[in-house]
Amino acid sequence: MARVTKKQKEALAKVDKNKLYSIAEASSLVKEITNVKFDASVDIAVRLGVDPRKANQMVRGVVTLPHGTGKDVKVLALVTPDKEAEAQEAGADYVGLDEYLQKIKGGWTDVDVIITMPSVMGKLGPLGRILGPRGLMPNPKTGTVTMDVAKAVAEVKAGKIDFKVDKTGIVHAAIGKASFSPEKLKGNATELLQTLIKLKPTAAKGTYIKSIYMSSTMSPSVAVDPKTV
Repeated sequence: MARVTKKQKEALAKVDKNKLYSIAEASSLVKEITNVKFDASVDIAVRLGVDPRKANQMVRGVVTLPHGTGKDVKVLALVTPDKEAEAQEAGADYVGLDEYLQKIKGGWTDVDVIITMPSVMGKLGPLGRILGPRGLMPNPKTGTVTMDVAKAVAEVKAGKIDFKVDKTGIVHAAIGKASFSPEKLKGNATELLQTLIKLKPTAAKGTYIKSIYMSSTMSPSVAVDPKTV
C-alpha cells in the first residue's frame, strides 16, 4: 500500500469528505491543497445521468474556456498549400500535409490538436489507428475539420477544448492550472458546466448532473454541489 506523505495528510485534513462545496469554495480549496513543485493542472470530473452506449444519450461538445487552459497547446494544421500561410499566421506550431502524414504513419504524434480541411480527411482515414486512441483524429463536430483554418487554430490556442462522456458516463476536462486565481478557475468550471447543461440529451431521464469533483495533479478531490451550478 502506498505511503501517505506528510503533505498529502495535510491536504486530506483540509477536505471535508462529507461536504459538498460551491464552485467558488472548491476553486479556492483545490489551490490550497496543491503542494507539488510544478504548476499542476486543475481538472474536473462530471458524472452524468446518461447511458453513453445509446447514441441518443451521447454527450460531446466543445467549449472555449474564458481564461484559457494555461497550457501551451501544440497545433498541427494539415492543410493544402493555399492554406499554409493562414494557419501559420494564426499560430499553428506545425503546418503542412504529406510530410506530416508520413511522420504520423511512422508513429509521430507530438501534438495536442490536429486541425484539417474536409478535402484532406480522406488521407487521414488510414491513420485512424494511430490518431484515434490518442484523441487526435479531427472531427467536424469539434470544429477541427473546417475551411476556416485560421479561426479554428486561434480558438484552440485561446482555450477551446473538446470533451466527450466516457463509457462510464463521466466527462473529464482540464480547466486550468493551480497558478490560476480562484476566480479564473471558477469561471472556467462554470463555463464548462453550463455547456454540459445545454447539451443534455432529451432522452436522458432523472438527475442529469449526478456528481462533480474538482482536483489538481496529485491532490485529493473536492466534491462540488451540483445544485450550485
